[in-house]
Amino acid sequence: MKKILYQNKVGNITVKEFLKEQGINDAYLVTMDGMRLQIDDLIDKEGEICIYNFFDEIGKKAQRVSTSAILALAVKKLYPGSKLAGEGINENGFFYDFDLEGTFKSEDLVKVSKQMKSILRQGINVERINENLIGNLSGESDDYLRDILNQSKDSILYNINGINILLQSPLCVNFSKIKNFKLLNSSTAYWQGNEKNKMLQRIYGVSFDTREQLDEYLELHQKLERRNNKRIGKELELFFFDDTAPGMPYWLPKGLKMFNVLVDFWRKEHEERGYQEFSAPLLNDSELWKISGHWEHYRKDMFVFNGENGDEKALKPMSCPNAIKVYQAKLRSYKDLPLRFNDIDVIHRNEKSGELNGMLRVRMFRQDDSHNFIREDQIASEIKDILEIANKFYSVFGLEYKVSLSTRPESYIGDISIWNHAEEELKSVLDSTFGPGNYNVKYGEGAFYGPKIDIQMQDSLGREWQMGTIQLDFQLPKRFGITYISEDGKKETPIILHRVIYGSLERFIGIITEHFDGAFPLWFSPIQVEIVTFGDEAQLEYGKQIEKYLRTIGVRAEINSKNESIGRKIRYAQTQKIPYVIIIGNSEVTNNNISVRSRKYGDLGNMQLDAFLTKLTKEIDTYSMDN
Repeated sequence: MKKILYQNKVGNITVKEFLKEQGINDAYLVTMDGMRLQIDDLIDKEGEICIYNFFDEIGKKAQRVSTSAILALAVKKLYPGSKLAGEGINENGFFYDFDLEGTFKSEDLVKVSKQMKSILRQGINVERINENLIGNLSGESDDYLRDILNQSKDSILYNINGINILLQSPLCVNFSKIKNFKLLNSSTAYWQGNEKNKMLQRIYGVSFDTREQLDEYLELHQKLERRNNKRIGKELELFFFDDTAPGMPYWLPKGLKMFNVLVDFWRKEHEERGYQEFSAPLLNDSELWKISGHWEHYRKDMFVFNGENGDEKALKPMSCPNAIKVYQAKLRSYKDLPLRFNDIDVIHRNEKSGELNGMLRVRMFRQDDSHNFIREDQIASEIKDILEIANKFYSVFGLEYKVSLSTRPESYIGDISIWNHAEEELKSVLDSTFGPGNYNVKYGEGAFYGPKIDIQMQDSLGREWQMGTIQLDFQLPKRFGITYISEDGKKETPIILHRVIYGSLERFIGIITEHFDGAFPLWFSPIQVEIVTFGDEAQLEYGKQIEKYLRTIGVRAEINSKNESIGRKIRYAQTQKIPYVIIIGNSEVTNNNISVRSRKYGDLGNMQLDAFLTKLTKEIDTYSMDN
């Protein structure tokens, strides 16, 4: 964002003229004293002008919302009887829902795309409607828009080239910059995500600032299609999704085994560091969420239920208030701190249906949460310990990461001296852990209740993911009135340190499924060893003995006893990306040894079982990536 304190010494000037005068050609959104301006609006007073480009989230959002509006115009032009049913944006692009007969085919998307470009060439006439919004949506074709407006008072109604379009955020200032977009695919979606409602047609697309950005994304998109976590999850029999529970994964036996390996690892590492795991109700009265502030700021993203007596309850979208309830269960002393309460309960968030994306964006998930209750003098040591955990958790997957520090925002709450001290503590820890200058500082981007450290991970496809976060919170303890008895017998308020490392475990597994293309490290693979035989009874019996022994020592092994050729069994193990295959033939039975095939190195030849087990357990125990 660029700020300009405009003095208006030249009289009235249009936004277009102002941008030209300032030499700014990358603006997608322009505001003056917080009010959004359009390209032909007059600037007739002094004030603060803010210019947002594609690298600002608000500018990027305006660009993509505007592209979705052009998509809506194009469909209405080509299919006059269609009804508009709302837009949305996701991580990389946008989508729009339509009610019309038939379905969109790939050739239809080509026609729609050409029509969008034609509309942009001919010019866009935008009128924002600020009064009598429902009255302006009186036509039958506006049925869905009226429903949206009745539910969301924040929606913005525009008349664009004679068509009413309702959007969730402002349009961009200059449509001439919308050039680099691509319609990707179409699908169906229930109106408002409810299977009892009508099925709509949805078109997905992406839009970028430059052609280079678009080409780069499309190249990555092709790789992502090949590595899509939903496809791999189905092929490897790990997990799947069903329309009866949108955004809520079904874990298949092999996938749940892998999930539990991650949980066991998480649990072991935390217990060794003095964390105490708890579990709490999934459904709480609204009063809890009102005290925490979630009811006011997060209610639309919660699953809310109304009881027979008019009482309101909600499925928990995060664990903060529950951890505080555990803290409040007894009187606490300064000697008890730090208290580290971690949990892995199920969490529900009512994500929009258009934003659901396999394991990467779900509605039901587990989060490796912890809420650490600390004294002010424990900030540095506690954060240092958490960063050590993060390093362990990422390194076992061979993942690279970087960190950033977000400092006090303008709208902060609390004592500025505490803020300053906390920020200095965080900076000192990051300097000593990563070295001065080896992390980003995001000035003014901390939460209103405290500064934070974010951890960004990069995968094998070059994508950067926001994973772990460490947030200091000075306010939630005060809202709940929690205290501890200090050394001099007085009641003091602790600081809460919110932290996750993996974040959503479902999302993390989705990310590494694509990162490894399903070829997981040996220690994490749901099946570590596949045993195959040629079908002889003696071979099968020998193979079962090996399978039983491997399982007794904790190796995840299975025998393929199907009546198939040995070549077919080996190919199956390869398609399932199993790290090691033990092959049993007559020679192996006679010589009491095994033949081993590695996923990475191919045929390893014959070896004694004990020698193989030594190799296997060493690789598992050291979290080896070389397999």
